[in-house]
Amino acid sequence: MKPLFIFEMANNHMGDLEHGLRVIRDFAAVKEQYEEFDFAFKFQFRNIDTFIHPDYKDRMDLKYVKRFTETRLTSEQFATMKSEAEKLGFVSVCTGFDEDSIGLIEEMDFQIIKIASCSFTDWPLLNRIAETNLPIIASTAGSTLEEIDNVVAFFTNRDKDLTIMHCVGEYPTETTNLQLNQIAQLTARYPNIKIGYSTHEDPADPNIVPLAVAMGAQSFEKHVAVVTDEYPKNAYSATPQQVDSWLQSARTAFQVCGDTSTRPPASEKELSDLRRFKRGVFAKRPIKAGEVVSRSDVFYAFPCEEEQILANDMSKYTQFIATRDFDVNEAVHTSEVTTTRLRGKLYEIVQDVKSFLTTSGVVFPKDANLEISHHYGIENFYETGITMVTVVNREYCKKLIIVLPNQSHPEQYHKKKEETFVVLHGDVTLYLDDEEHTLNRGDVITIEPEVRHRFETTNGCVIEEVSSTHYIDDSYYVDPAIVANQNSRSYRDRLSFRKNFSHLP
Repeated sequence: MKPLFIFEMANNHMGDLEHGLRVIRDFAAVKEQYEEFDFAFKFQFRNIDTFIHPDYKDRMDLKYVKRFTETRLTSEQFATMKSEAEKLGFVSVCTGFDEDSIGLIEEMDFQIIKIASCSFTDWPLLNRIAETNLPIIASTAGSTLEEIDNVVAFFTNRDKDLTIMHCVGEYPTETTNLQLNQIAQLTARYPNIKIGYSTHEDPADPNIVPLAVAMGAQSFEKHVAVVTDEYPKNAYSATPQQVDSWLQSARTAFQVCGDTSTRPPASEKELSDLRRFKRGVFAKRPIKAGEVVSRSDVFYAFPCEEEQILANDMSKYTQFIATRDFDVNEAVHTSEVTTTRLRGKLYEIVQDVKSFLTTSGVVFPKDANLEISHHYGIENFYETGITMVTVVNREYCKKLIIVLPNQSHPEQYHKKKEETFVVLHGDVTLYLDDEEHTLNRGDVITIEPEVRHRFETTNGCVIEEVSSTHYIDDSYYVDPAIVANQNSRSYRDRLSFRKNFSHLP
């Protein structure tokens, strides 16, 4: 969605239809230079016959009674200006100050309805506005946070398309009173509401709008006027030339601030400049072709070479396998290894484990460490492998072992640890020194030290393991290929992550 810039004519048509049309046309010429923005033209409606108290209708000594009366236009004249604005590419917006005016806004098919700051908590008016199907833009000058909360809740509970505008109701507003940090506050407070900025500062100052852009404003409103020999302008309305400077400044600000909806890609120059200062990967020991290039096999040093693997690349979720022999201190280049990205595979596994646990109904700690054991490489995990949740590991240890359907765990034994399995869900076939045991939910079996054991399941299972202290070097696999296979991850280098199994770290 493009940023929206609203030109507020208010009563600057001066009660003269032709002058009002000139204002629209002069500002239409300005907007044509800014295709990256959307533009709206805003009018104001008051039913003068009922808006002004009968006893005050003739009080021309009152500034705004005089102003509203002398600049009064007919609905037909407003319709002519609205039509001209829409023909010239403006979205039509109108502020209604009374209930009758809201009906006229609907009747004339305006595209957006505006709530002025003075009407922000005018509840009879708000209730009438809520009856319309129009998007709503509301200015907040003079309102407390509690009042803004109430108005936002009122319209959002009614599924209204709402934009809230930070605004200071001083005409004009001194620069020191603009309080632009309120834009950021409103953005944080109402993350699902569009936030904008309605401005009354010195129209000759284009340096304020970049700050509003930086604070997150996406809609901008400014009073506009055209000066002629017959009609002057007030101190807070901008001429076409001033609006052009304002828009140029906003354009630069949006370019400087960049996109907030996504993380922009780095430029080739940025990547090249940064790479020069990164550390390269060098062999710490002789590495043979076919071996996994692990973090224990390498060191990191400056300067790096072209196409060299960087320290930044040495994630545990990326696997490098050497395609040639490397001597000590040799640089390892991307063309000299086979690279496998594991993050996507691990995320898939986590989701499958999470789904299985949910189906099982087994309660598990929400902030536990999930270990993925894959003995013949991650690519073979669904055939041979398990996942484990460590609940506690002190003098005693408790784990949950999750075995997915059709998974198996290869034969191993422990020299120190004694463990007891309790089947919490599903069924499992356990082999103790080749003696077969079929276990179902609720079954218990103890595995003593030095006893070889392996297990498999057809339907999947969840096992509670209660044992003596788990030692990282106390698992001995019978199949020498598990240790010899450099493409595997065994107990010595398991991958673990938190976050309730929903995301990788």
